[in-house]
Amino acid sequence: MKNAEVTIEGHTLGECTKSILPVRDALEVLSGKWKLPIIISLMFGNKRFSQIAREVPGITDKMLSKELRDLECNELVKRTVFDSIPVVVEYSLTEYGHSLKVVIEVLREWGSKHRERMMVEA
Repeated sequence: MKNAEVTIEGHTLGECTKSILPVRDALEVLSGKWKLPIIISLMFGNKRFSQIAREVPGITDKMLSKELRDLECNELVKRTVFDSIPVVVEYSLTEYGHSLKVVIEVLREWGSKHRERMMVEA
């Protein structure tokens, strides 16, 4: 006799795991306090390092540098070095990075509703 797959409300444990894994992967790429604010800053156009630092209050240069490298490794941000004097470095969202716009908009809407809900109940 085969082991029956455990079901909860008509869904198998395997289906649950298949739903959890991609969400966990996404959260790992976007985790932390700074990645989403950096991405949002770049949604408003290409920026130099100092411009991003000004638009993301509280981030240190060391942390910004680390987070930009991580975002670049995950193909969300592109770093362009211009051959000029002085050398100019500009950051931009890749096409793949722009695919997060819908996700960020939904998070923004949910966050606004959540904030309102918590303010009313407080």
